[in-house]
Amino acid sequence: MDEQIEQILDFWFGEPPEGEERPSGHELWWQKSARVDRLIEKRFGKLVEKARSGALDGWTSSAKGRLAVILLLDQFGRNIYREQPEAYLGDPKALELCYDGLDEAMDRALTTPQRCFFYMPMMHAEDVDAQLACVETFQELVAETSGEDKEMAESFLRHAEQHRDVVERFERFPTRNAILGRQSSSEESAYLQQSGAL
Repeated sequence: MDEQIEQILDFWFGEPPEGEERPSGHELWWQKSARVDRLIEKRFGKLVEKARSGALDGWTSSAKGRLAVILLLDQFGRNIYREQPEAYLGDPKALELCYDGLDEAMDRALTTPQRCFFYMPMMHAEDVDAQLACVETFQELVAETSGEDKEMAESFLRHAEQHRDVVERFERFPTRNAILGRQSSSEESAYLQQSGAL
């Protein structure tokens, strides 16, 4: 179990081992890559399904284990099922794990990059209260950090504010409408023509 948790965290936050050509850090996190999506599916696809079914709930008693399950639900699922409705199936459980972990201050045991992704289920939620909590949490992280950690926290905070603004305006993310079979309003359709729409 611990070995699998470390494999997930090393893949997402560490550097690739020698001889393995894949992106890391910001490139891994934010650039769309079919090759990376397939690599994640091959390595972690079965674990994503286990996380969704609750079979990995035992991991969540530790901060790193809880983060690993959040990554499986909130990040890896988005890679494996990119542009498909299944990409969002893990979101409710990931958000619950995030909230419960915050109540227990489990995030305090993690590094700044790890904390940023511990909070991501709030940023992905189509819920105004979650968005407000996300912005507040990243504001607190910015206040607690310095140097490169503060720069990273500030970057995530800017993204959190952008996500909050969209959910406050539309009560959802319009970019998901087509994927989820939702009808876009005229205002959403106009918004979707903008670069960087969420």
